[in-house]
Amino acid sequence: MVPLANAWRSGADAWSTAQRKSFANDLVNSQLIAVSAASDRAKGDQNPAQWRPPLASYHCLYARAWTTIKQYYQLAVTAPEKSALGEMLDTCPAEPTPTQEGR
Repeated sequence: MVPLANAWRSGADAWSTAQRKSFANDLVNSQLIAVSAASDRAKGDQNPAQWRPPLASYHCLYARAWTTIKQYYQLAVTAPEKSALGEMLDTCPAEPTPTQEGR
């Protein structure tokens, strides 16, 4: 999800070798999603301000996964990246409020 090059530019350059290895091989907070070769090439090491999944229906999941990883690893988010993520998160279905859950 968050490419190694993007992680590097977002703060991983200050990590130890062990931390970078942990990020790249993390199976608990897995970022690996099977996609076509064309999609993988199109995305490259770009952030959400530069590239979005072609399917709008996937924007919510993609933005949630991206923000989860950035937060978990305490990686920086640029202003354009934050704006793009906000737009994609706005496509997420509304969470039920506590008063709506019991209906």
